[in-house]
Amino acid sequence: MRHLTAPTRGPALPLAVVGSLAVVLPAAPPSHADTLRTHASPKSASHPVDAPPAAVSVIGRAATDAETRHTVVAGDTVSGIASRFGVRTEDVLALNGLAWDSVIHPGQELVVRAATAPPPAPEPAPAASHTVVAGDTISGIAGRHGVSVESILAANGLQWSSIIYPGQTLALPSAATPAAATTPAPIALSVPLDDKQSTHARHIIAVGRELGVPDRGIAIALGAAMQESWIRNLDWGDRDSLGLFQQRPSTGWGTEAQLRTPDHAIRVFYGGPADPNGSATRGLLDIPGWEQMSFADAAQAVQISAYPDRYGAWEHAAYEWLAALG
Repeated sequence: MRHLTAPTRGPALPLAVVGSLAVVLPAAPPSHADTLRTHASPKSASHPVDAPPAAVSVIGRAATDAETRHTVVAGDTVSGIASRFGVRTEDVLALNGLAWDSVIHPGQELVVRAATAPPPAPEPAPAASHTVVAGDTISGIAGRHGVSVESILAANGLQWSSIIYPGQTLALPSAATPAAATTPAPIALSVPLDDKQSTHARHIIAVGRELGVPDRGIAIALGAAMQESWIRNLDWGDRDSLGLFQQRPSTGWGTEAQLRTPDHAIRVFYGGPADPNGSATRGLLDIPGWEQMSFADAAQAVQISAYPDRYGAWEHAAYEWLAALG
């Protein structure tokens, strides 16, 4: 601990040392013994009982983010001031350009808490836009970006009868809420499915995923089921055809009970190493090069229908069902 005593000659000056227990001395310097007694007395730790109240000033609009200052009084120490304000001594020293052996004086104003700068305002997001390509429609653009057709028309000064052209840039209004901007719009199915059809379609998709069938193969299975049974588990059909894929017991696809069990019917359509029928029948995965065939040809290779071209009519819808349900 350091103490300053007055020099033996010349007038005394009020000053104090800024150590962890630095003291502001009164105008008349005490003797070394008086200084020790002052430090030892509980009542005169850093604020003597008879010291005037500390002067505190807050510069700014709010105490939580403004600069706070303290006016030094007799008996103050930097460490005591820091403790009262709940800050570190070294921070007060740094804010005021002081060192550990610096001297503070009564009436001196110290910064004890720096002002907190307000956070910078976020930069405005750039306006979103869409460049029209061949085949675009305003309703299609609106659906892809999660906004309404009306908002795009209004943002671009268009009418319902307006025509858009490839290369034209359209301003895209912001979605109404963050949730609307991040939640994809429900897929509008060109061929909607009822609850029973959706249940069977999900089963076809789930088994395909389990077997590792690519999306194209799953879409082919969905299209074949729609053509054969409207994706329904039928108990009737041409001759002895049954179930989702109108498979026939008489040609080795399974028993009547098995073909009316959707899981069996789906698995034998896919075929492959996990085919319940083994090599007795040929599923999609057993057909060499099925991935390079057209949609209709791949389905026909499994089904051997009298109307092979009809499967192709369901290709677009099959991919929609897969996107919506899978």
